[in-house]
Amino acid sequence: MKLLKEEILSKGIVLSDGVLKVDSFLNHQINPILSLEMGKEFVKRFHSEDPNTKVLTIESSGIAPAFTTALELGVELVFARKKKSLTMNDNVYTADVYSFTKQETNTITVSKDFITESDRVLIIDDFLANGQAALGLAQIVEQAGGTVSGIGIVIEKSFQPGRQVLLDAGYKVESLARIESLKNNEVRFVDETVLV
Repeated sequence: MKLLKEEILSKGIVLSDGVLKVDSFLNHQINPILSLEMGKEFVKRFHSEDPNTKVLTIESSGIAPAFTTALELGVELVFARKKKSLTMNDNVYTADVYSFTKQETNTITVSKDFITESDRVLIIDDFLANGQAALGLAQIVEQAGGTVSGIGIVIEKSFQPGRQVLLDAGYKVESLARIESLKNNEVRFVDETVLV
């Protein structure tokens, strides 16, 4: 997605060979125009005769692109909580998710009221590195008896194993920007031959 790649190149900051900081437009401050375009792009990529009934993400960085995708689809957005709130009872689905960036494991929760066996769920997340967040979300959908219709990722670090992990598990994966390398403080996209 050209607009996203341009934003990555102009505002993204390479912190190391494995970490790209995009908090100025994606996961701290949000570019709403870009978010709307991402939602439209995800809908194009996951268009099917079997319509999606829900969009699922993890709080908080995935919420903006998941919201615009749900808006474009005309369905509800559900987000998994990283910490169980006081208002949540024990009627929840859970999965353990390890965060590469934060170096910690969170037990994510979703109320059983919000995902059912009749749901076709499109999972959206901001980053794909090792695939643990997307797998955790997929486990929640499957605990509910629902169907994962696909996994949409805003930025994929293709030099890490996440995509293959998800493909091996049988999921359709679409990433709006696939990064081949962050070496030498430069972003190199999978589909480009020149360092930018």
